Amino acid sequence: MSITHRASVRQLSRRQFLKGGLGAASLLTLTACAPTAAPTTPTPIATQPAASQAAAPTAPPATPAIVKATGSKVKVTYWGSFSGQLGEAEKAVVEKFNTTQSDVVLDYQFQGSYEETAQKLTAALQAKTAPEVALLSDVWWFKFYLAKAIQPLDDLLAAAKVDTNDYVDVLWNEGLRKGKHYWVPFARSTPLFYYNKELWAAAGLPDRGPETWDELAIWAPKLMKKEGSEIKQAAFGHPGAASYIAWLFQGVVWQFEGQYSKADFTMTMADPKNVEAGAFYGDTVNKAGWALFSADAQKDFVTGVVASVMLSTGSMGGVLQTAKFPVGTAFLPKKKQFGCCTGGSGLAILSGLPQEKQQAAVKWITFATSPENTTFWSKTTGYMPVRKSAVQSAEMQAYFKERPTFKTAVDQLPKTKPQDAARVFVPNGDQIIGKGLERIIVNKEDVAKVFGDVNKELETAAAPVIASLKAVEG
Repeated sequence: MSITHRASVRQLSRRQFLKGGLGAASLLTLTACAPTAAPTTPTPIATQPAASQAAAPTAPPATPAIVKATGSKVKVTYWGSFSGQLGEAEKAVVEKFNTTQSDVVLDYQFQGSYEETAQKLTAALQAKTAPEVALLSDVWWFKFYLAKAIQPLDDLLAAAKVDTNDYVDVLWNEGLRKGKHYWVPFARSTPLFYYNKELWAAAGLPDRGPETWDELAIWAPKLMKKEGSEIKQAAFGHPGAASYIAWLFQGVVWQFEGQYSKADFTMTMADPKNVEAGAFYGDTVNKAGWALFSADAQKDFVTGVVASVMLSTGSMGGVLQTAKFPVGTAFLPKKKQFGCCTGGSGLAILSGLPQEKQQAAVKWITFATSPENTTFWSKTTGYMPVRKSAVQSAEMQAYFKERPTFKTAVDQLPKTKPQDAARVFVPNGDQIIGKGLERIIVNKEDVAKVFGDVNKELETAAAPVIASLKAVEG
């Protein structure tokens, strides 16, 4: 969303950092959303869902008695989803938390990808073995909200004296339902336009991203290389369904003044504005021919097969580490207007905990998303700083001068907005839309027919969500 939580990031010294000071309908929805296998790429929904056969539902556990004696520590289990260098960065934050205070012991447990974590959490809730805190993606937190498996956080944050006004508004308010926040932003990202400065210069282009898609189409012939009919270098690369195409296409749909769905889950994929956007995507490959459909868009970009691409800000560490050329970043191109969505993951506390466990859990969330630690996390990984004061800090301002590619993403953030419900709140919505785009780009199918089919699939998939939402919110 990615997006990606397995992207490579620059090495860090943990030692140096440490020195720095559920109802039936809801559980059915959760089980229906669970993937049958681990995804091969870090997408918010990367596999087909399991059949909608749920195990017997269980209600959220009753609040147990107070668990600590005076002077003892409270143990809290945290389930995370980051591997590789991102996982090392997260473990560094955990270790610093455990060594800089004496009230809480945080037991960090890696669970796999976002999807694997959500699947295991679904099972753990039914087995009554769930952790106190979990990292949930933009796609998954809402499912657990519907299951009444995560709790509102406003009172806990207020008691911890957290200035929630300091969270970046567009990120903080994504976890809001009925006036309460259930999800605190942590590893948040947006799509970003990346371009190869070396190829740009060779083509005689200005050192900036295109203002519009029309401008990129004008520039594209200068960025193309062919041998006969075979494209050796394309101007732009599109990823597949398993690599965020539906997430990236969200902004493009808005740029054409369309939308995947309305807030009330009315599906609008067959709208002519969406069809126009889908036709544009297909035409860049099949008619104009200046774009490629790529099995691995990030790899094709860093190896020079494509001159530009849209990727997650979370991919920046890996891109800068592996590219053998200077990389430029820019806001997403406009069409009729600007459009760009948010993505990534946040932190949630499970329901039914005793008061001391709640307080301990929110202490971890407060620490992980503090201005100091969001600065470290952002500089190390490429994810967005989630606190306004972090963005304004001298350390981050100095980093922007050092890394202008990252500053572009932060400057674009105020122009972004949360995704349409069809992709983030509908089971497998990402893949339904993504597979439709593959039919258009790869199979060259009629856009109106494909998006009509996609609309019907989304309506079917949304039905249990709508029922659960009525039960939870009325």
